[in-house]
Amino acid sequence: MTTSEQFDYIIIGSGIGGLYTALMAQEHGSVLLITKGSIEDANTRHAQGGIAAAVGWDDSPALHSQDTVAAGAGLCLQEAVDVLTRDGPMAISELVRLGVVFDTEEGSLLLAREGAHSVSRVLHAGGDATGLNIETALAAQLRVSRVKVCEHVMVTRIIVDDGGAARGVRVLDTRTGKEEEFGGKATVLATGGAGRLFRYTTNPEVATGDGVYLAFKAGAAIMDEEFYQFHPTALAIKGAPSFLISEAVRGEGAILRNGHGEAFMKRYSEQGDLAPRDVVARAIVAEMEKAAADHMLLDVTHLPAATIRTRFPTIYRFCLGYRIDMTKHMVPVAPAAHYMMGGVKTNLWGETTVAGLYACGEVASTGVHGANRLASNSLLETVVFGKRLLDRTLDKTDEEPQGVRKERVFKMPNRQVPCAAIPPLTLENVQNLMWRNAGIARNGEDLLWAARVLSVWSRIPAKSRQRTAHELLSLVWVGRLLVEGALVRQESRGAHYRTDFPEPSPQWELHTVFQGEERA
Repeated sequence: MTTSEQFDYIIIGSGIGGLYTALMAQEHGSVLLITKGSIEDANTRHAQGGIAAAVGWDDSPALHSQDTVAAGAGLCLQEAVDVLTRDGPMAISELVRLGVVFDTEEGSLLLAREGAHSVSRVLHAGGDATGLNIETALAAQLRVSRVKVCEHVMVTRIIVDDGGAARGVRVLDTRTGKEEEFGGKATVLATGGAGRLFRYTTNPEVATGDGVYLAFKAGAAIMDEEFYQFHPTALAIKGAPSFLISEAVRGEGAILRNGHGEAFMKRYSEQGDLAPRDVVARAIVAEMEKAAADHMLLDVTHLPAATIRTRFPTIYRFCLGYRIDMTKHMVPVAPAAHYMMGGVKTNLWGETTVAGLYACGEVASTGVHGANRLASNSLLETVVFGKRLLDRTLDKTDEEPQGVRKERVFKMPNRQVPCAAIPPLTLENVQNLMWRNAGIARNGEDLLWAARVLSVWSRIPAKSRQRTAHELLSLVWVGRLLVEGALVRQESRGAHYRTDFPEPSPQWELHTVFQGEERA
């Protein structure tokens, strides 16, 4: 197959990472942005909580760094966190320059507080529609830019040359079935997460882990994939999607209650309702099991009705559509898969272990989040490291200490299981397997069974030219990486909780790395 066109930058994904990096890169060369849907189809628009940065009078990068490391349960790379928090205020300025309008009060930026933050540092745009507002602003800029955009086109392979460097991509037009190749000096993965791995998720249908799969098959290292964050409070109504009830609601004073109306979080953490997400999610699950219930209740009825409608207009309207008036009724909630903290291993400049291949945003594992992401750091990480990887391609970088990661490197095992015992490969079966066997609480026996099933499924090629067939294969491979990482990590830490190893272990204060499998 011959290469159709050559570009300086090929950017895969149209969330905040892809859009921001493309807009910056157009000033320095030709840019192709590829997205499997439209440029507005991305997980960014679902980010309600906001974007954290040390811009308040009582805040500092050092304090933001301290909170981030504390949430990360011993696995944050300090140098990466320092980059994030130091460059955070400038990243906010860049977004403003690109047309993002953040909420203000009496002429000053309106800052909110969320779980595990020691001060109010979370900026919002349009109340609880921060992601949507950022996505809309950047997409509008992209539509009138010099960036070439390929919509409804799925990348099926990273092209790697004989020297092991990324040199472009193979793509499939999902509307026509046409395949072609594009060459690129720099290929940037900005494909987001993989929430569709699980039966219950706050993520949209596009979140199928494509970037992790593409990178792994190109030979890149994947790090800490077992750390998947489950948001504690997704709407739990039969027939309704697992709609996110932002952590900012608890930051505003919402209280989690059980079916008897009792506030229970103080029994699990001194921080109560503002404890880190992994603590809150497990507490809710424990209360649900105790009461044989499928949800707990989030209570904001004690707050002024005007505050709820003003600060959380999207959530308020969505709940009202299911006959829940948050100003009068408690909201049924339960945990759901939310954010992938592991991913394609990168250094502090967004470089993967494959030359010419970069990654930013949720698809990347920079070391910022450790074992448990601090709320509202995700959008900030995407912008900060998107700019840094671009600087790297332009040789505009000074060498900085990269930090020493303690790692253990693994090869993907080839597990065998009788074919008669394996259910057919369907999206529903993948999601149910992952939710039951690799969800909020895990154990070795369940993980091993999942690993065996996924190993068999991963050998089934995606022969179809339909987007869903390729997405399913991506999910299976990301599932394998997650489950194998969870199997070898014989401890509980942050978002990874094993009932057979319920405590953290000092010997596992290190990163799990699976070396990629370069295709011929």
